[in-house]
Amino acid sequence: MSRSLVRTVATLGVAASLALAGCSGGNSADPQGSDGATDAEPATLVIDTAFSLETGDPGHNYVPTGNMVLHAVYDTLLTYEGGDESEPVPSLATMEKNEDATEFTFTLDGDRVFSDGSPVEADDVVYSLERLQGMTDSKANFLMNGITVEKVDDLTVRLTTEEPSLQLPAIVTNPALSILNAEVVQDNGGTTGTDDSAKGYLDGNSAGSGPYLLQTLDLTSRVVLEPNPEYNGEKPPQYERIVLRNVSESATQLINLQGGDSDVAVDLSGDQVAELGDGFQLNSVPSAETIFLLVNQNADVGGVTANPHFAEAVRYALDYDALLELAGAGSVQATGVIPPTFLGALGSGVEQDLDRSADALAESGYDGETLTLQFPNDYPVGGVEFTPLASRVQSQLKAAGINLELAPAPFATEIDPYVNGNEAFSMWFWGPDFADSSSFLPFGPGEKVGLRAGWTAEMAPDLAELVSAASLATDVQEREQAFTEYATQMQESGPFVPLIVPGNNIATSSDVAGATYNSTWTLDIPSLSPAG
Repeated sequence: MSRSLVRTVATLGVAASLALAGCSGGNSADPQGSDGATDAEPATLVIDTAFSLETGDPGHNYVPTGNMVLHAVYDTLLTYEGGDESEPVPSLATMEKNEDATEFTFTLDGDRVFSDGSPVEADDVVYSLERLQGMTDSKANFLMNGITVEKVDDLTVRLTTEEPSLQLPAIVTNPALSILNAEVVQDNGGTTGTDDSAKGYLDGNSAGSGPYLLQTLDLTSRVVLEPNPEYNGEKPPQYERIVLRNVSESATQLINLQGGDSDVAVDLSGDQVAELGDGFQLNSVPSAETIFLLVNQNADVGGVTANPHFAEAVRYALDYDALLELAGAGSVQATGVIPPTFLGALGSGVEQDLDRSADALAESGYDGETLTLQFPNDYPVGGVEFTPLASRVQSQLKAAGINLELAPAPFATEIDPYVNGNEAFSMWFWGPDFADSSSFLPFGPGEKVGLRAGWTAEMAPDLAELVSAASLATDVQEREQAFTEYATQMQESGPFVPLIVPGNNIATSSDVAGATYNSTWTLDIPSLSPAG
C-alpha cells in the first residue's frame, strides 16, 4: 500500500505521550445521563469533543465525530492499530492483492459475530458495501466508486477495480465501509438501492460487531455507548459506559478536564496544553487536517470571487505567521492542500507579498464591495477556534483593500451550503477520508471539493490531468512526483488558500490509558482503558 511509503508514517504513527507528573485528575463528574444514571461511576468514561455528528448509520456518515463513534460500534475489513497509519492491518479479514493492484481478496476471520450473536459472513460484507454504493444521497458514497464487490464463498469477498488502486486498503478502513448485520438491517428497511430506509433504525440501534453498542444518540448534545456483550474481537470493551459530550469550545474542554468533570479532552490547542498542569497525560501528534479559504469560481454564486485574480489577491495579502499565532504550539502553516507530512506535500508555503496582491486585486475587477466570509463557529479544529481566525483574516484583507463581513453559523447550519457549492467565500477544514495522499485529490478541478468551489475540470484541464496521474500511478517515485506537481499547481492557481495545519492534542486524566490519534476517526475509543 502506498501509505507505507509516505513520509507521514514517522509522525502520525508515533504518539508523543507526555505523562505530566502528579496524580488524581480522574472523573468526578456528576452529569445526568438520559437514563438517570450519573457519569461518576468508576467504570464510566466521559469524553468532551466538539460535535460534527449527523447519524448513527455508517453508510450515511461522513463527519469526524461520526467516525469516532462508529469506529467503536462497527468493524471494518481492515483497520489501523495504535496510531500507526503506515499500513492497514486485519480487523474482520486478512487481505491479498494482485500485482496490478486491481484485485483485492478479503478472507474473513470466521469466528467473529455481530451484537446479536450471529456470525459475520461474506453476505454481510457484500450487502454492506453494495448498500453504500446504492446510497446516492450519501456524502460517503464516492468511496465505493469504481469498485466491484463479489462473494467468492461464505468467508471470502473479492473487490476489483478497473484501474490500479493502491489506496483501496486504506479506503476500506473508513467507518462508512463498516460491515453491518445484513439480516437485521434488511429487516428494518435496509436495501442496496435508493429506497433504503434503515437510517432511522440505525440512529438508535446497533447492527455491528464492534466492542460497544449505541445506547443514546443525540446529535447536538451527547452520545452514550455501552458494552457489546457478544463482542469476541481483540479489543474487548473496557468501560461500562462511555459518554461523549458536545463541548464546542476547547477552553471549556480544558476546564472540564482540569476540574475532574471529564476524563478526555479531544480538541485542545497547543497553548491550552501548556496550561494542563500535573496529573494528566497528553497524546500530541501532527494533525492531518487543513484549515483553508474557499474562493468560489462560479460567477453565479460568487460574482467577483470567480475571477482567478481575486483568489491570487487573497493568497498573497495574508500574513501567515500572524495567523499561525492563533493556533499555538504544534501547528504549522499549511504548505498546500496536502498537509506537510504526506507524500507530495510542498516544503514551504506562500509568503505574504502585498505588491503582488495589489496587482492581482486590480486585475480581478473588485471595486471595494463588502463580501461575506462564511464559516462554522462551533467546531474548533485541533483547538483552533474559527471566529478569532476569521477576524484576523478580515483585518488583514481589509489592510489589503478587501472588505469583509463575517457570517459565523453552527456547523450543522453551514455544512449544507458548503457541500452544495453555495458559498462564495468561506473558511473550512479538510481531513483525509483515509490515510493516503489521494485523500487530498478532491481539491482538484472537477473533483468533490473543487466543485464545491465551482471549479470544473474544463477550467483547469492540465491540473485535472495531474489528478488522474497521481491517482493511477503505481511506481513509488512516479507517484510522489505526480502528487508534488499537483500540489505545486494547486498552490499557484487554485481557488483554495490553505492557512493552517493545527496540531492534534488529546489530553486525558492520569486514570486513562491508550489515547491515540487517527487521521480518520481522531480518537481511537476502543483502545481506551483504565490506567493500570
